[in-house]
Amino acid sequence: GMMEALVRESVDSSFNRISVDGDTSVCDTMMCLANGLSRYVPESEDSPDFQKFKEAFLLVCTELSKKIVMDGEGATKLLEINVINAIDPTSAETAARSIANSPLVKTAFYGEDANWGRILTAAGYSGASFKPELTSISIGSLLMFDKGTVVGFDETETSRILKNKEISITVDFGEGSFNERIWTCDLSHGYIDINAHYRT
Repeated sequence: GMMEALVRESVDSSFNRISVDGDTSVCDTMMCLANGLSRYVPESEDSPDFQKFKEAFLLVCTELSKKIVMDGEGATKLLEINVINAIDPTSAETAARSIANSPLVKTAFYGEDANWGRILTAAGYSGASFKPELTSISIGSLLMFDKGTVVGFDETETSRILKNKEISITVDFGEGSFNERIWTCDLSHGYIDINAHYRT
Protein backbone atom coordinates (compact mmCIF):
# COMPACT_ATOMS: atom_id res chain seq x y z
CA GLY A 1 0.00 0.00 0.00
CA MET A 2 0.90 3.68 0.27
CA MET A 3 2.80 3.27 3.52
CA GLU A 4 4.89 0.39 2.23
CA ALA A 5 5.85 2.39 -0.87
CA LEU A 6 6.71 5.41 1.29
CA VAL A 7 8.91 3.32 3.61
CA ARG A 8 10.77 1.72 0.69
CA GLU A 9 11.38 5.08 -1.00
CA SER A 10 12.45 6.81 2.23
CA VAL A 11 14.74 3.97 3.34
CA ASP A 12 16.43 3.86 -0.05
CA SER A 13 17.46 7.52 0.19
CA SER A 14 18.36 7.48 3.91
CA PHE A 15 19.24 4.22 5.72
CA ASN A 16 20.50 2.64 2.49
CA ARG A 17 22.76 5.64 1.86
CA ILE A 18 24.98 5.40 4.92
CA SER A 19 28.24 3.62 5.67
CA VAL A 20 30.48 3.46 8.72
CA ASP A 21 33.12 1.07 7.37
CA GLY A 22 31.54 -0.63 4.37
CA ASP A 23 30.48 -3.68 6.36
CA THR A 24 26.83 -4.55 6.88
CA SER A 25 25.17 -6.12 9.90
CA VAL A 26 22.67 -8.98 9.96
CA CYS A 27 20.91 -7.01 12.71
CA ASP A 28 20.20 -3.93 10.58
CA THR A 29 16.42 -3.56 10.40
CA MET A 30 14.03 -0.68 9.82
CA MET A 31 10.39 -1.11 10.80
CA CYS A 32 7.47 1.28 10.60
CA LEU A 33 4.48 0.40 12.77
CA ALA A 34 1.06 2.02 12.33
CA ASN A 35 -1.64 1.22 14.89
CA GLY A 36 -4.48 3.10 13.15
CA LEU A 37 -5.52 4.96 16.31
CA SER A 38 -5.65 8.32 14.51
CA ARG A 39 -8.25 6.84 12.12
CA TYR A 40 -6.76 9.11 9.46
CA VAL A 41 -6.77 7.73 5.91
CA PRO A 42 -5.18 9.95 3.23
CA GLU A 43 -7.23 10.42 0.07
CA SER A 44 -4.35 9.66 -2.26
CA GLU A 45 -0.56 9.79 -2.63
CA ASP A 46 -0.96 13.16 -4.35
CA SER A 47 -2.98 14.78 -1.57
CA PRO A 48 -1.23 17.78 0.07
CA ASP A 49 -1.49 16.27 3.57
CA PHE A 50 0.10 12.99 2.47
CA GLN A 51 2.89 14.92 0.72
CA LYS A 52 3.57 16.80 3.99
CA PHE A 53 3.64 13.51 5.89
CA LYS A 54 5.99 12.03 3.28
CA GLU A 55 8.35 15.00 3.62
CA ALA A 56 8.35 14.71 7.43
CA PHE A 57 8.85 10.93 7.30
CA LEU A 58 11.88 11.27 5.01
CA LEU A 59 13.31 13.99 7.26
CA VAL A 60 13.06 11.69 10.31
CA CYS A 61 14.66 8.78 8.39
CA THR A 62 17.48 11.04 7.18
CA GLU A 63 18.22 12.43 10.64
CA LEU A 64 18.20 8.95 12.21
CA SER A 65 20.51 7.70 9.44
CA LYS A 66 23.01 10.47 10.11
CA LYS A 67 22.88 9.70 13.83
CA ILE A 68 23.75 6.06 13.10
CA VAL A 69 26.84 7.24 11.20
CA MET A 70 27.87 9.64 13.98
CA ASP A 71 27.42 6.79 16.46
CA GLY A 72 29.87 4.66 14.46
CA GLU A 73 32.86 3.26 16.33
CA GLY A 74 35.33 6.07 16.99
CA ALA A 75 33.57 8.54 14.66
CA THR A 76 34.45 12.21 15.16
CA LYS A 77 33.09 13.69 11.90
CA LEU A 78 30.06 13.21 9.67
CA LEU A 79 31.06 13.25 5.99
CA GLU A 80 28.50 13.83 3.25
CA ILE A 81 29.81 12.51 -0.08
CA ASN A 82 28.03 14.02 -3.08
CA VAL A 83 28.78 12.76 -6.58
CA ILE A 84 27.00 14.97 -9.09
CA ASN A 85 26.56 15.21 -12.87
CA ALA A 86 27.54 11.57 -13.47
CA ILE A 87 26.84 9.98 -16.84
CA ASP A 88 24.65 7.23 -15.33
CA PRO A 89 23.13 6.40 -11.90
CA THR A 90 25.41 3.40 -11.34
CA SER A 91 28.55 5.51 -11.77
CA ALA A 92 27.23 8.10 -9.32
CA GLU A 93 26.46 5.54 -6.62
CA THR A 94 29.55 3.39 -7.21
CA ALA A 95 31.90 6.37 -6.95
CA ALA A 96 30.13 7.81 -3.89
CA ARG A 97 30.27 4.47 -2.04
CA SER A 98 33.91 3.94 -2.98
CA ILE A 99 34.89 7.36 -1.61
CA ALA A 100 32.76 6.85 1.52
CA ASN A 101 34.39 3.48 2.25
CA SER A 102 37.99 4.42 1.45
CA PRO A 103 40.16 4.08 4.59
CA LEU A 104 42.61 6.61 3.13
CA VAL A 105 39.86 9.19 2.55
CA LYS A 106 38.39 8.56 6.01
CA THR A 107 41.74 8.82 7.83
CA ALA A 108 42.59 12.01 5.90
CA PHE A 109 39.45 13.68 7.26
CA TYR A 110 40.21 12.42 10.76
CA GLY A 111 43.63 14.05 10.41
CA GLU A 112 42.01 17.19 8.96
CA ASP A 113 43.99 16.90 5.73
CA ALA A 114 42.35 18.23 2.54
CA ASN A 115 43.61 15.30 0.48
CA TRP A 116 41.56 15.62 -2.71
CA GLY A 117 43.94 13.12 -4.39
CA ARG A 118 42.64 10.30 -2.19
CA ILE A 119 39.07 11.25 -3.12
CA LEU A 120 39.88 11.19 -6.84
CA THR A 121 41.76 7.89 -6.48
CA ALA A 122 38.81 6.23 -4.70
CA ALA A 123 36.48 7.38 -7.48
CA GLY A 124 39.02 6.10 -10.02
CA TYR A 125 39.25 2.54 -8.72
CA SER A 126 35.49 2.32 -8.11
CA GLY A 127 34.74 1.33 -11.69
CA ALA A 128 32.57 4.43 -12.20
CA SER A 129 32.57 5.92 -15.69
CA PHE A 130 34.07 9.44 -15.62
CA LYS A 131 36.85 11.57 -17.09
CA PRO A 132 39.34 13.18 -14.66
CA GLU A 133 39.80 16.11 -17.05
CA LEU A 134 36.11 16.99 -16.63
CA THR A 135 36.01 16.32 -12.88
CA SER A 136 36.01 18.93 -10.09
CA ILE A 137 36.29 18.32 -6.33
CA SER A 138 35.20 20.64 -3.53
CA ILE A 139 35.52 20.24 0.22
CA GLY A 140 32.89 22.39 1.86
CA SER A 141 32.75 25.60 -0.17
CA LEU A 142 36.36 25.32 -1.32
CA LEU A 143 37.18 24.15 -4.85
CA MET A 144 40.36 22.03 -4.73
CA PHE A 145 40.45 20.39 -8.14
CA ASP A 146 38.87 22.06 -11.17
CA LYS A 147 38.36 20.02 -14.36
CA GLY A 148 41.65 18.18 -14.03
CA THR A 149 43.61 21.12 -12.64
CA VAL A 150 44.82 21.65 -9.07
CA VAL A 151 43.49 24.88 -7.57
CA GLY A 152 45.43 27.01 -5.09
CA PHE A 153 43.38 27.26 -1.90
CA ASP A 154 43.40 29.24 1.31
CA GLU A 155 45.03 27.10 4.05
CA THR A 156 43.31 29.03 6.86
CA GLU A 157 39.87 28.57 5.34
CA THR A 158 40.63 24.90 4.61
CA SER A 159 41.68 24.33 8.21
CA ARG A 160 38.46 25.99 9.44
CA ILE A 161 36.29 23.75 7.23
CA LEU A 162 38.12 20.56 8.23
CA LYS A 163 37.64 21.26 11.95
CA ASN A 164 33.86 21.10 11.50
CA LYS A 165 31.97 18.07 12.83
CA GLU A 166 30.03 17.88 9.56
CA ILE A 167 31.82 18.20 6.21
CA SER A 168 30.41 18.06 2.71
CA ILE A 169 32.53 16.69 -0.14
CA THR A 170 31.35 17.25 -3.73
CA VAL A 171 32.76 15.41 -6.73
CA ASP A 172 31.39 16.86 -9.97
CA PHE A 173 31.94 14.53 -12.94
CA GLY A 174 30.68 17.26 -15.28
CA GLU A 175 29.23 15.06 -18.01
CA GLY A 176 25.74 13.91 -17.04
CA SER A 177 22.72 14.56 -14.85
CA PHE A 178 22.81 11.79 -12.23
CA ASN A 179 23.56 12.56 -8.58
CA GLU A 180 24.15 10.41 -5.51
CA ARG A 181 24.74 11.14 -1.84
CA ILE A 182 26.24 8.87 0.82
CA TRP A 183 26.85 9.73 4.48
CA THR A 184 29.87 8.26 6.21
CA CYS A 185 32.27 9.09 9.03
CA ASP A 186 35.99 9.48 9.53
CA LEU A 187 38.23 6.63 10.66
CA SER A 188 39.98 7.26 13.95
CA HIS A 189 42.15 5.42 16.50
CA GLY A 190 38.90 4.75 18.36
CA TYR A 191 37.61 2.50 15.56
CA ILE A 192 40.65 0.23 15.87
CA ASP A 193 40.57 0.25 19.69
CA ILE A 194 36.90 -0.75 19.82
CA ASN A 195 37.01 -3.40 17.08
CA ALA A 196 40.39 -4.91 17.94
CA HIS A 197 39.34 -5.52 21.54
CA TYR A 198 35.83 -6.75 20.78
CA ARG A 199 35.30 -10.37 21.81
CA THR A 200 32.56 -12.69 20.56
